[in-house]
Formats: sequence, structure tokens, C-alpha cells
Amino acid sequence: MSSVQGAGVVVTGAGGGIGAALARRFAAEGARVVVNDLDPGRTKAVADEIGATAVPGDASAIVEEAREALGGRVDVWCANAGLASPGDAFADEEVWAAAWDVNVMAHVRAARAMLPDWLERGSGRFVSTVSAAGLLTMVGAAPYSVSKHGAYAFAEWLSLTYRHRGIKVHAICPQGVRTDMLTAAGSAGELVLAPTAIEPEDVADALFEGIEADRFLILPHPEVADYYRARAADPERWLGNMNHIQRKWEGAGA
Repeated sequence: MSSVQGAGVVVTGAGGGIGAALARRFAAEGARVVVNDLDPGRTKAVADEIGATAVPGDASAIVEEAREALGGRVDVWCANAGLASPGDAFADEEVWAAAWDVNVMAHVRAARAMLPDWLERGSGRFVSTVSAAGLLTMVGAAPYSVSKHGAYAFAEWLSLTYRHRGIKVHAICPQGVRTDMLTAAGSAGELVLAPTAIEPEDVADALFEGIEADRFLILPHPEVADYYRARAADPERWLGNMNHIQRKWEGAGA
């Protein structure tokens, strides 16, 4: 794909799952890739596999190191690192704060660091791994659902604010993906997400189709568009249906 060939790409949370699939796909398309993850071993393993540069650490703290590794220029930032953060309204304050910091503020910090250069040269691409939970919700995971709504809102704001200045934004919103995060979702994930779960590589394919089509909203599960429309058209019915799933989950011994 000519739009990413030779581009400097950073993928956070790329030690496995969706992030690793994105890093592999960008590298296969000819991009120069920086692989980031909190786990240094996993970061190095993926980077070595695809001929990329490993920059382990907190996604919010590696911006300058990643930029330097790419010769001073980042063309694509994939804000993929995320926390599953299950729990209800009574989840500890620390759980809520961590979900907000990783799932939202890491995106804000990356954008703040990228935008001055991107706006000056009139090009740049910000890829936000959100989740269908950011469009809809997820039973049993209040901090995750709320923070993913925030991630989607920020990506949407970036797009509407800067698209006329050459900034491309993509919000990836899959349902279940066969990763460690799906496992961490526990019984709620088994009930809601597992039956239609896809592979991380399917998410990467969906992103590249979206890049080719210059599309903001990336839906690896196309049916999410129907759920999103139903939510907007008839909130009461949608909430009733979701509450039915909640009661089913509770009845299964959540």
C-alpha cells in the first residue's frame, strides 16, 4: 500500500494480540515500525520477528524515543495499548483512574506530541484501537466501557477538527478478538464476545481496508453498525435488550 510504504509507524501495546497483528501488517506493507509494549521481552520478540525497532515502556512515556528511532519523523501513530478493566460502579478508584489513563489519556498525550509536526507538514495518521464497547457498551465492565467511549469521542474529535488539514484518523471498533484481553473479560466475554470472536489479523485487514477507503470508523464486525443504529434509533429498546443480556449473565453465575 503506497500510503504506508516507507512510513514511520509506532504501534503501542504491540507485544501481542491486535497490536502485534498491526505491527506485522505495517511491516509487511513496507513501513518502518516501532514496536512498543510494557513487557520488554514481548516487545523485542515481535520487533525481531518483523525487522522493527523495539521501544518498551509506558505508551505515554516513549513518544520521543520512538520518534528518534524513526529518524525524527512519525507518520502513523497506532494508539493500541489498552486495559480491559472489568468491574461495576463500585470498582476501586485506582481501577477507574488506570482505565482512563491508558484508554484515553495515552491517546491524548500521543496526539499532543504528534500534532504540531503533522499540522506543519499537512499530513499524519492517528489510529485508535477503541472497541465496539466505545460505540455500545460491555456488561460487567464499567471502567472499560466508559473509558472506551472516551477514546472514541477523542478520535472523533480529532477527525472532525483536523481532517481538512491533512490529518487522517481511524477508530477501530471490534467486538470479540481472540487475545489475552478476551480471556481477561471472563464470563461476560464468554457470553457476549466469544461466540463471534475473530483473529487479530482480521482486525489488521479491516484497518487496511479502511485506510484504502479513507474511512474513519473501522468495523471488523460489520454487524456493529446495525447495533449502533438501533441504539441511536430506539434507546429504550436497546437498553432493554442489553439488560436482558445482563440478567442472563447474572443468571449464569457472574
